[in-house]
Amino acid sequence: METFNEINGLLPWFFPVGAAVFGACIGSFLNVCIYRIPKDESIVRPGSHCGCGRPIAWHDNIPVLSWLLLRGRARCCGRKFSVRYPAIELLTGALFLGCWLLFPPGKAVAGMVLCSILICATFIDLDHMVIPDVFTIGGAVVGVLLSLLLPVLHGHAHELFLVASLRSTVDSLLGLMVGSALVLWIALLAEVVLKKEAMGFGDVKFLGAIGAFIGWKGAVFAVFGGAVVGCLWFALAVLWQQIAGRPAAPTTPVESGETPPPPPALGFGIEVPFGPMLAIAALLYFLCLHRWVDDYFAGIAAML
Repeated sequence: METFNEINGLLPWFFPVGAAVFGACIGSFLNVCIYRIPKDESIVRPGSHCGCGRPIAWHDNIPVLSWLLLRGRARCCGRKFSVRYPAIELLTGALFLGCWLLFPPGKAVAGMVLCSILICATFIDLDHMVIPDVFTIGGAVVGVLLSLLLPVLHGHAHELFLVASLRSTVDSLLGLMVGSALVLWIALLAEVVLKKEAMGFGDVKFLGAIGAFIGWKGAVFAVFGGAVVGCLWFALAVLWQQIAGRPAAPTTPVESGETPPPPPALGFGIEVPFGPMLAIAALLYFLCLHRWVDDYFAGIAAML
């Protein structure tokens, strides 16, 4: 700890820059996970390769920089790579930097894990309308374990470690149960009203994982905040569709060169993934809105 404080005192930029660079590197790995996991492919082997089958050299696989230097094209065959690859690397780096600047180291590390799970789940849900269990059930398990090992994740930092660890784990389990139960009941009620499935069970598990990281208050906020985000996105997307006269182009990266199908026109009744909305609301709570949301719930509890 003394060495950490000394480095931070002498080079205050060192750890923030390191967090951003590390995040960009993790973002490159997340791109692999987003592309391969839905296809049940290994995320380890083979190594990064072009759609033409040739391996990508390490110097052509530097996050963001390589894409810019190569102008978004593969060196081996000139094939285009989606702008989404560097965008995810930049997003991950920015979120890792934000976690480091906003929180103490333990909570920052846990936040980086949460951000990685949310990014993968978001883009896989956008591409395939499904969130794999590795990010829902696996995310819930990781959230509970991190709560046990890093009580500061739930604000228990100034207590005896065993007591803080127990309280943090209880908060995590409560968030898991409240989050998953809340979405489950909303889904069941919506199904009765609409006479069809309104929400996938993956969203139920996903919010449980989110609650394991940010507690029951964060899970409740994620549901209703996600609904607000969804309404705003839908209104802006419909407005853009009316202005442009066509649906927005898909952002799904295509590595093998095939032409993606045109996106469907937006309108009431079309299915849209709810996972990304939950993820955005969860990030808003975790990074900047937790104090106001927690105070709001405290005020309600005081009135009762």
